[in-house]
Amino acid sequence: MKILLTNDDGIHAPGIAALFTEMSKLGEVFVVAPDRERSASAHAITLMTPLRVKHIEQNEHFAGYAINGMPADCVKVAYWALGIRPDIIISGINLGSNSGINLLYSGTVSAAAEGIFVNVPSFAISLATFTNPDFGPAARFARKLTSLILQNGLPRGTILNVNVPAVPENELTGVQVTQMGQAYYQENYDKRDDPHNHTYYWLTGNKVDVEMDDTVDDRALMNNKISITPIQFDLTNYSFMDQLNKWKFQNDK
Repeated sequence: MKILLTNDDGIHAPGIAALFTEMSKLGEVFVVAPDRERSASAHAITLMTPLRVKHIEQNEHFAGYAINGMPADCVKVAYWALGIRPDIIISGINLGSNSGINLLYSGTVSAAAEGIFVNVPSFAISLATFTNPDFGPAARFARKLTSLILQNGLPRGTILNVNVPAVPENELTGVQVTQMGQAYYQENYDKRDDPHNHTYYWLTGNKVDVEMDDTVDDRALMNNKISITPIQFDLTNYSFMDQLNKWKFQNDK
């Protein structure tokens, strides 16, 4: 079995190292990841800058290729330039959840979505914390999920978005199939001055409007459950098409 790992936290992130350790128990693992953090890059790709590939050997237990591009670039380069033909693509383990509206900004989720374009089953996995992360439980779940995906398959055009609560493994209360929530961040820009008295802005914010419905991703995390959301990227609003067709797009004569 060939497994391709990527992320948006960069090739040196501990989350991808933990994933590498667990996935190596299942098969041959290839790592192609950004050479630095590329969080919130969504599905950006590099068009006007040459992409450079550098082999990285951090220690005898972890090696891969670092790309000076975006997460989506990494999967494209792995498949089309390096000739890696994986049986599954896994993106993560991300530091911080990718739930609610946040997943639209996520480079982690978008890298997994590249699997749709080459018909390779894929999933993104994130740990819902930014402090004192223990990636072990998420990595072990990723290994189990990988086996289940390869056994059962995924529908064409669908990936899985997985979020793992940041609690000890014995405090996890189960696994829940969820829908994407609508919770978003109330954004604020903190205005600051640098040492040269030039003004700059730093984005801050807090997640708001988390639904009470237990079927959504954020609520499952609050209940200490691993959230698995099947994601598809056909953004068409089919229910509005008939109404839109009734609009008068041309002037009456």
